[in-house]
Amino acid sequence: MGSNASDSAMLKSWRKTPPPSSSLVRISQNANDKYESPPFSSGGHNWKLVVYPKGNEEDNGSGFVSMYVECLSSTTPPIDVFAYLTFFVFSEEEKKYLSIQDVEVKRFNSSKTVWGLSKALSIETLKDRAKGFILYGELHEFGAHVKIVSRPVSFGEDLPFHKFSWTISDFSLLRQNDCVSKTFHMGEKDWTLTLYPKGDSRADGELSQHLHLTDNDTLLKGELIFVRVNLKVLDPRGSNHLSVWLKSWLLNSNKAWGKTQSMSLDKIQGAYLDREGTLEVEIECEVVNSIKNHPCF
Repeated sequence: MGSNASDSAMLKSWRKTPPPSSSLVRISQNANDKYESPPFSSGGHNWKLVVYPKGNEEDNGSGFVSMYVECLSSTTPPIDVFAYLTFFVFSEEEKKYLSIQDVEVKRFNSSKTVWGLSKALSIETLKDRAKGFILYGELHEFGAHVKIVSRPVSFGEDLPFHKFSWTISDFSLLRQNDCVSKTFHMGEKDWTLTLYPKGDSRADGELSQHLHLTDNDTLLKGELIFVRVNLKVLDPRGSNHLSVWLKSWLLNSNKAWGKTQSMSLDKIQGAYLDREGTLEVEIECEVVNSIKNHPCF
């Protein structure tokens, strides 16, 4: 059942109350492996919350609470229903709901009626009494909210692919801690690439590269961008390029993120510099999904 979202597609926060149209249920710690809520209505459709308190092993949810929403409405002919999903777990300690938002829009139709998170919350966290998720000594309170939206412009459509090359002269002689590339344009935004010749604070002795939105290109409230990137250090003597893949949602809170190249700087200087001491870096990237007004923010 369902389809799990990666950690990069989930955002967790606290809120005092869930939205009015949410479904809230209380489930005993000793509940069966699967619980289905009574139907609730949102956006003109009927839904139910499905919770696996002990994890849905068929969806790789072992060790986690798995939470899904199922669309109960039947239509003829079948139509697509697009929605954002938010799941809730109440904490008596915080007196608030832990909100677990799947930032990717989901498409419900006759062939796909269930979506959710196989790894919404670890069972260890749920059962930790210090976290307060156990109510009255034996109950957990779960909830779900469905926000219907129109079809996103970029749903299922990759936006233009972009390649950017960067040549760094006299790499071995660089004294600064970081080097910033010139600006390049991708997915209606301006970006730069930062390279740490001596490694950043998390990767001493290894080459690190980070992709950034420029300071002048801020994200609006509710704007999210999902980017897929292949960072390369090119082999000047052949095709043994050093390559790492990245994919992540970018928000205002994480406008820059990067990856350490899995090779020491000594080896890079020995094998990846040409005769003039030049290092050539290439980035292949594409905006996979761009959301302008996410309702959860």
